[in-house]
Amino acid sequence: MKNTSKNIDIIPLSEPSFIGNEWKYVKECLDTGWVSSIGNFVNIFEEKICRYTKSKFAIACVNGSSALHVSLRILGVQPGDEVIVPTLTFIAPVNVVRYLNAQPVFMDCDDYYNIDSEKTIDFIKKCTVFKKGFTYNKKTKKRISAIIPVHVFGNAVNIEPLIFICRERNIKILEDASESLGSWYKNGKLYGRHTGTIGDIGCLSFNGNKIITTGGGGMILTNNEEYAIKAKYLTTQAKNDKLRFIHNDIGYNYRLTNIQAALGVGQLENLEKYLKAKKKNYLNLKKEIDKIRGIKISGTPEYSNNNLWLNILKYENSIFNYEVDFLVFKFLKKGIQTRPVWYLNHLQEPYKNCQTYNVQKSINMLNSSICLPSSANLKTVSINKIINSVKQIFKI
Repeated sequence: MKNTSKNIDIIPLSEPSFIGNEWKYVKECLDTGWVSSIGNFVNIFEEKICRYTKSKFAIACVNGSSALHVSLRILGVQPGDEVIVPTLTFIAPVNVVRYLNAQPVFMDCDDYYNIDSEKTIDFIKKCTVFKKGFTYNKKTKKRISAIIPVHVFGNAVNIEPLIFICRERNIKILEDASESLGSWYKNGKLYGRHTGTIGDIGCLSFNGNKIITTGGGGMILTNNEEYAIKAKYLTTQAKNDKLRFIHNDIGYNYRLTNIQAALGVGQLENLEKYLKAKKKNYLNLKKEIDKIRGIKISGTPEYSNNNLWLNILKYENSIFNYEVDFLVFKFLKKGIQTRPVWYLNHLQEPYKNCQTYNVQKSINMLNSSICLPSSANLKTVSINKIINSVKQIFKI
């Protein structure tokens, strides 16, 4: 990416790295003509994701949003239901709730930008009632049928406390693990479990900015065979008779293409290299920036090993009275692409009238956090440039 007006090379926020067999596998698709949603690479990609995440089933989709949409439908969310979601997240898991004509209920974040498990449990205990096998919102009288914990920036959600109450209250858990391929739990009962394999269903994304990419692309993970069969059915237009094109349900054209899957197979072969590089860059940034009073690189939960997808600079507003947009502009002037965290979803125009519960920390995070370049192929010279630019911009 270049700033053509001044011809300055820009350090991008998160770009893909192609260092393996991607060209070879894509060429095989082109040479054989198997480029659409039928082809060996789709099956291979699913099998390799299952093997890596230790999920029993994986269903490849055209993107992460489609995976979330189908998954929420499979979990039984009905029009008029409510789904618990974080306000600090990319908007996709919130939008899919509305795709099904349900309503989101917004929760605050914790110190790692993830949904606050303690506040969520508090909401369920104080603001809902369990009757006739389902949980209902005391305020709206609507059924709360699911929750979508999002593993933000690759940080694993503190999901263990949520599991018991959600099982007890018949609230289905759809994990949005779009940003967390390569993140594992290392403590407690979840030791050795990959994000996206804890709840009823989990979803991955392989967008161009993710740790591995298929250009677009997503994946549904589940250990429930019935869910897996239905996911495959719905994502391939719900065909009951492929020869005569008989459809007994409303399906979607959501299947990943073979050419995208080929790219994914090549990418997955180098995932461990990407994880290792990201950890090295994260530690180098954190070592130097954390020395600065009032500034730090946001840490990761102790209960998990995280993929360090994006590095987040967190600063104290009481010391540095800077608007985030101003900082984005200042970094760009120095040839560094940054961005704010996502604008809070309960403040977005389509969701302003939705219920929230004690949202406080998310507002602080929005106004004091900035995403720094985090590509796996980031060189030492770029890391040093980022560190020096932080010192200059914050006038250290």
